[in-house]
Amino acid sequence: MDGQDTPAADAPPVVLFDFDGVLTHADTYELFIRERYARSTWRQLLALLALPGLMLLWPLTRRLRRPLVHIALLGLDEKRYRAVIDAFAGELVRRPGQFCRDGVRALRRHQAAGERVIVVTGCEHMLVESLLAQLGLVGVEVVASRLKPGPFGLRLAHHNIGAGKLKALTAHGVPAWQRAYGDSFNDLHMLKAAAEPVLVNGTPKLCKRIERALGRSLERVAWH
Repeated sequence: MDGQDTPAADAPPVVLFDFDGVLTHADTYELFIRERYARSTWRQLLALLALPGLMLLWPLTRRLRRPLVHIALLGLDEKRYRAVIDAFAGELVRRPGQFCRDGVRALRRHQAAGERVIVVTGCEHMLVESLLAQLGLVGVEVVASRLKPGPFGLRLAHHNIGAGKLKALTAHGVPAWQRAYGDSFNDLHMLKAAAEPVLVNGTPKLCKRIERALGRSLERVAWH
């Protein structure tokens, strides 16, 4: 997939935003999972009991976070999950310092210019949608990680990271984008396919690493 393919002549420019580290200052879903454990002693105990088995699997897989997420989601169907997510999002938007003011302003400017804005993130889809809505960011498309029903609760169906973001954008019907904002090396694929890649709050070392991988320079911005 090449994000620099020529779009239709009448189509608005597409602008991609990562979420965590670009529009927020933290790993948002990790905050949610921590909150779930903080409010449930039995989840803490279950995770503790599962830990020895998870450590045995460490040499074979580094996806140790996924079982912990599944434990945090035990007992939740989609309706209950939506209610929990909306409540958490409502609390989060009231906490100071959680969101990147400059990032939110940039997103609004792109919308005001008539551009098609898409948040492409590894964060979970419903949580991102709820946060954007409560921030008053309407009309923003979301391509994110998704959950699926399991026998004991919701489970991770698709983790939208790295090269997987390109596949998800293809499935979303987005063949090209003009500009992309990312904050880490994990955003390399998304940035590489952009005509105008932008690194948010990147260190000089990270910038050099990404530019080396891109084979060209990229724009750097310092957002607060």
